[in-house]
Amino acid sequence: MKRIYSIDVTRGLVMVIMALDHTRDLLHVDSVAHSPTDLNTTTPILFFTRWITYLCAPIFVFLAGTSAYLSLRRKNDIAQSRDFLLKRGAWLIVLEFTVVNLGLFFDPGFHLVLFEVIATIGFGFIILSMLLKISPIMLATIGLIIISSHELFTAIPFAQGSLASKILSPLFTLTPLPLFPGHLMLVAYPPIPWLGIMLTGFGAGRLFELSEERRKSLFLRIGLVSLVLFAVIRLINKYGDPVPWSFQKSPAYTFLSIMNISKYPPSLLFTLVTLGIMFLILGTAEGQKNKITDIACVYGKVPLFYFILHFYVIHTLLLIILFAQGFHWADMSFTTGTFGRPKGAECGVPLWAVYLIWLGVVAVLYKPCIWFGKYKAKYNSWWIRYL
Repeated sequence: MKRIYSIDVTRGLVMVIMALDHTRDLLHVDSVAHSPTDLNTTTPILFFTRWITYLCAPIFVFLAGTSAYLSLRRKNDIAQSRDFLLKRGAWLIVLEFTVVNLGLFFDPGFHLVLFEVIATIGFGFIILSMLLKISPIMLATIGLIIISSHELFTAIPFAQGSLASKILSPLFTLTPLPLFPGHLMLVAYPPIPWLGIMLTGFGAGRLFELSEERRKSLFLRIGLVSLVLFAVIRLINKYGDPVPWSFQKSPAYTFLSIMNISKYPPSLLFTLVTLGIMFLILGTAEGQKNKITDIACVYGKVPLFYFILHFYVIHTLLLIILFAQGFHWADMSFTTGTFGRPKGAECGVPLWAVYLIWLGVVAVLYKPCIWFGKYKAKYNSWWIRYL
């Protein structure tokens, strides 16, 4: 089965958007001191800069599940697909804990290790490899049940510090896990809620076997229904997100409160709005081919290559900026999770500069992604299949 253009376009678009979040996170002058979603300190443009990047992880995870389904259909061999998913899942977890974390923090001592999107995809692939004999419809049903109900886990009255709490909490909620003195793992992407998104994406892979015209119509309808459900459930304000919205100092900030949904872990409302937008993008991309979609497709064909490379580019830029602002190597802190930014010092760039640097990073990575996409298509080495 050949590559599906709309998937590559959609994935490429969110990969480009993702770089904006990481550019802001590492370079923005207020990124360490203030959360961009804290309504007491944020501005609408800063809130939007963070919120738009919420699209990235759920779409990335959903389409990873879809790609696993399409790969299974192409191979038509459950044993071979199981072996590939198991190995790739393990490989992704290793990459997260080594190459990705090093690129994020530039800390070879790995004092803080994040379990984030790459590791949670790896975990999902490993679990999915064990479930391939279950029908895609059933897996999608399981995924939807997880998405809609995992929030109830926090209502279970586990005794604090109990064995059940220690085992299950990292699977469902954001959890810090002390490793040994001076070293901490933060499970920022609890794997069970994200597994629900992947399983749903796997089941949705069947939709890509429809004709392009039928896909376009169906995706647009699914997207609109998801957004309507989001609006209804959010306005009821009783379930779907652990943080209810409230009236604020102005209508604009009240709207921000409504849109201030939870990613860690991804709430039902978070998933509805982000995947609803994803389906609208997929539907719009079906049958479209122009310069913009072709550019997005370049990044979408090599998402992991781009993902790893962009961290190292952005972090190198951070060091250049810190040196330019008069800081010295001895001033920089790499073991505290602040990416090397000197503790307590005002450093970084304003938001308008974040946008300019983001566009520059995306542009710089365009040619390498073209090169790797061609290399990947030409050669079939075993290691390329895992990127």
